[in-house]
Amino acid sequence: MTTLVFGHKSPDTDSTGSPIIWAWYLKTVHGIDAKPVLLGEPNTEAAFMLERWNLDKPEIVTEVADGTPVVIVDTNNPAELPANINNCDIKAIIDHHKLVGGLETAGPIHIVMEPLACTATIMFKSIGKHMAQMPDNIKGAMLSCILSDTLEFRSPTTTQEDTAIAHDLAKQLGIGIPAYASEMFEAKSDVSSFSDAELLRMDSKEYTVDGKDFRVSVLETTAPKIVLDRKDSLMASMVTVAAEDGADQVLLFVVDILNEEATLLVPNDLVKTVAENSFGVTVTGDTVVLPGVMSRKKQIIPNLKV
Repeated sequence: MTTLVFGHKSPDTDSTGSPIIWAWYLKTVHGIDAKPVLLGEPNTEAAFMLERWNLDKPEIVTEVADGTPVVIVDTNNPAELPANINNCDIKAIIDHHKLVGGLETAGPIHIVMEPLACTATIMFKSIGKHMAQMPDNIKGAMLSCILSDTLEFRSPTTTQEDTAIAHDLAKQLGIGIPAYASEMFEAKSDVSSFSDAELLRMDSKEYTVDGKDFRVSVLETTAPKIVLDRKDSLMASMVTVAAEDGADQVLLFVVDILNEEATLLVPNDLVKTVAENSFGVTVTGDTVVLPGVMSRKKQIIPNLKV
């Protein structure tokens, strides 16, 4: 039976590229019949990566049959995976997020979790000497994942290993990192064709904080004004999205990649309280700027309080 390799729902560049990388590794090095799939439509930056490196877009699946062998990458959170994930035959987990709990396996499995900025960095290390066999387009996906997750090394999650491996890959590919990262971020910033609901779900994760269920959405962009000009309609859509997704509130952080700050939309008193208790700011309007905040994983989620 084919092993499916997938990341989290609302796939970003890492959750699109890492399944491609690991499926290649399983097939080429271990002779395992493996296939990358996605649990949703990739975001604009991930779509750019696929086109730039002439990679086929993995099949989008909404259901995975019980008993299917799977490898989970870039998450270990059951809320971000198929509802029946514990009925699948989980073979491995490769991730760089905190351990959430809730996954169950039929037996011992291979788990690699490291405090690095990107799943693809872990994969580079795990693949080791076999990197010599990797085709350039897969290496291009790997480089794209690292530059995306580190925001070209601006994110506080960036480690020296992420940086060194990205430079190694760029040298092998003859790619100039600043120019290529600029192309990626320009693609990520082009959100004009997306509805408010699509934007709120595009790069979002579900978290429960002090008994409140939040959908924490992050939009990383080099053109924050394009998003913030839509703040009134976005805040109105938060009510609908929260109701449809069973959340108490959507929190939207618009991350300005170049100025290294985030703007949080503040539609009501609940979000005002969250902002003030979590980040030590005083909120006087319907937005608040959070200087230096770039990472949901390291700076937003650990600090959330109601």
